[in-house]
Amino acid sequence: MTLDVHLFPCRSDNYGFLIRDGATGVVAAVDTPDAARILEELERLGWGRLDLVLNTHWHLDHTEGNERLKAEAACEIVGPQEVRRVAPLDRVVADGDTVMVGQTRFQVVATPGHTLGHVVFHAPDDGLAFVGDTLFALGCGRLFEGTPEQMFDSLQRIKAWPDATVIWCAHEYSAANARFALSLDDRPETAAHAQSIFAARERGEPTVPTVLGTEKRFNPFLTAGNVAAFAARRAAKDAF
Repeated sequence: MTLDVHLFPCRSDNYGFLIRDGATGVVAAVDTPDAARILEELERLGWGRLDLVLNTHWHLDHTEGNERLKAEAACEIVGPQEVRRVAPLDRVVADGDTVMVGQTRFQVVATPGHTLGHVVFHAPDDGLAFVGDTLFALGCGRLFEGTPEQMFDSLQRIKAWPDATVIWCAHEYSAANARFALSLDDRPETAAHAQSIFAARERGEPTVPTVLGTEKRFNPFLTAGNVAAFAARRAAKDAF
């Protein structure tokens, strides 16, 4: 399988994603934090028209560009029902559904916690996933709507994927997350991993994507062994 992924920064700390199926040339945007930036990047890449939008959840920094992209690109917008609270949505998807981007197959996985309807898009044949605000490098999303139990279960679903899975997170939060991880974990290897993140950010480089196996080793929200430990860490991070 060949899926091209183009990451670009937008807003204050979001990442935008444009993806292209190599076999067919079908192009999709994952979330729409900034329609103008998405259209600029699409033009710069020379990838042609935008065929699809895949929304992970309803928050405006993930859906604000839906209306303009629908109007200007006539793309199909796919996502969970909750997106309709704030933005256009053509096709509702839920846990267990499949979305095809050309010949690339994405499984829709429900990951409530950050919002109640949050989904992630997992392409197991390509070994990658777009996880929105559920999982970050060394972090996870705040519990704006869901419960610790829901988010813990959502993270366990992701944790069950192969270690080599490439994780495309929607925000650049890694340095702050690394500082929190270091407050809980004094292993030398954790310190070395955090320093690599700090160095990348000092060079102005993104720390996304990450790899699931790395997150299983160092992410304090994936190493939490039960809901109580997860909830305590999430509360501590909120106050950190």
